[in-house]
Amino acid sequence: MFAIVRTGGKQYRVAAGDKIAVEKLAGEAGDTITLDDVLLAGDGGDVKDTKGLTVSAEIIAQDRGEKIVVFKKRRRHNYRRKQGHRQYQTVLKITGIGAEKKAAPKKAAAKKPEAEKAEAAAEKPAPAKKPAAKAAAKPAAKKAPAKKAPAKKAAAKKIED
Repeated sequence: MFAIVRTGGKQYRVAAGDKIAVEKLAGEAGDTITLDDVLLAGDGGDVKDTKGLTVSAEIIAQDRGEKIVVFKKRRRHNYRRKQGHRQYQTVLKITGIGAEKKAAPKKAAAKKPEAEKAEAAAEKPAPAKKPAAKAAAKPAAKKAPAKKAPAKKAAAKKIED
């Protein structure tokens, strides 16, 4: 199955397993994104309805394109300007073309432990307060500041393709 998607003002014909370089998208390598702007989809010669259709892709790398040289010159005026440009781009691997998957069950499962903690805290009775007279009789002792551990240096990650 193939699809034509629009991203970054350009259109791309993609199929599952394809790698494409598009304009820079938010995210880091390894993240999964969905491309919602599907213009056309089909299988062989058949064209399918694109309503609710999405293309899922995995970000392989955040990269920069090849250098483009911009050179301006005006004859006989000793005017020359040379400038280079490298466009930011994102390399994507298309993982699948299909209907939009609902992620609601995952979110509900993640909220259950939080809800249980809140209920358990609500069930516990509040601790009894001590009389103010006893607290006022003893002066508050000063605590010594905690010693900070030396900062650890992070190891550099090696990027492999």
